[in-house]
Amino acid sequence: MVSRFLLCTLFMFLAACTSDKAMVSESGVQKPSLHKVGFDQLPGWREDNLNGAFQAFLKSCDTLTKKDANKAFRPFGTYGAFYAPCRAAQSLKIEDAYTLTSFFETWFDPYLVKKSPSQETSGLFTGYYEASLNGSLRRYGPYQTPLYGMPTDLATADLGQWYEELEGKNITVQIKDGKIARYPDRAVIERQGLPKAEVVAWVDDPVDAFFLQIQGSGVVTLENGRQMRIGYAGKNGHGYFAIGRALIERGELTKEEVSLQTIRKWLADHPTQAQDLMNLNPSYVFFRKLETSGPVGAQGVVLTPNRSLAVDRTLYDYGMPIWLNAEHPDPTKGQITQMMVAQDTGGAIKGVVRGDFFWGYGPAAEKYAGEMKSEGRYWFLLPKTISTK
Repeated sequence: MVSRFLLCTLFMFLAACTSDKAMVSESGVQKPSLHKVGFDQLPGWREDNLNGAFQAFLKSCDTLTKKDANKAFRPFGTYGAFYAPCRAAQSLKIEDAYTLTSFFETWFDPYLVKKSPSQETSGLFTGYYEASLNGSLRRYGPYQTPLYGMPTDLATADLGQWYEELEGKNITVQIKDGKIARYPDRAVIERQGLPKAEVVAWVDDPVDAFFLQIQGSGVVTLENGRQMRIGYAGKNGHGYFAIGRALIERGELTKEEVSLQTIRKWLADHPTQAQDLMNLNPSYVFFRKLETSGPVGAQGVVLTPNRSLAVDRTLYDYGMPIWLNAEHPDPTKGQITQMMVAQDTGGAIKGVVRGDFFWGYGPAAEKYAGEMKSEGRYWFLLPKTISTK
């Protein structure tokens, strides 16, 4: 049982954190402004093969239909509005592209998302992927870098239980001897380790481990060739800092040059400085072993390559279809114009028009994810029964 002293301390800590800039996302300054449009206004609407997106939406329906029908769904409406479209999707017999096009046009209305009050429609879209690592279940030889599971001295509280306006925001603390403190940041963890956490696997490259934490999921190939999929279990509660920003400020890279690939090269070329640079990102992620066919997103469903999108969790709930129009990271491939489904989030995904495109697993996925810094727009597909007025 939590002591009275611990509860009082927690409340004081919560009160202090509500004014912390790190606790306030762009939603504190900007809110989405949705403008209803016709499907004919979606660029490339009838050119996308909707089957992959439809299968991703079916996965989300398994979660959407288990929510309280009266619970508010952000940006607008309630979860109950998704019940009928999900039941229709689950009973739909797919015969051709027309069937899927007709399904979405029957049950949903598209809304162009704008930043209010600026009315700007464009934003940043980045990419992420399922990382690949070499590892061992025991520490020896080259396998010296730990991938930690959730520590037993870490606790998370939903601030929405105390402050309605902070719904969706959490606070993470360390509990020790009946007292709470902020959980250690990356630099402390790297220096002191985590005696209260089990090691899921040991890997042979600290840089691979660092980028795994940014991606949130990965496949570890063990010495015997067996592969183990691991996924996000939690984090230490510190804000995310992009180390590429530090390299720009130092003049090591330009804004146009920064990518996963160029950052990796810098770290490889500066081994004595690599850990200090990585430690500038205080956020630290913990993992769990997965027995699934793919990585699991924040919605709790297996992500679909090229169809799952991470969004700002402080602004939007998971499960809604999204029509995306953004620059492809390979300029020879033109524009990405296709349907996605909001199924994940990330520490750096903050903003009204902001998304992270899940590319999947493998060299091509890593290449596109690492290079993607695209300007784009999106349209939310909301059930017709939802009114945004």
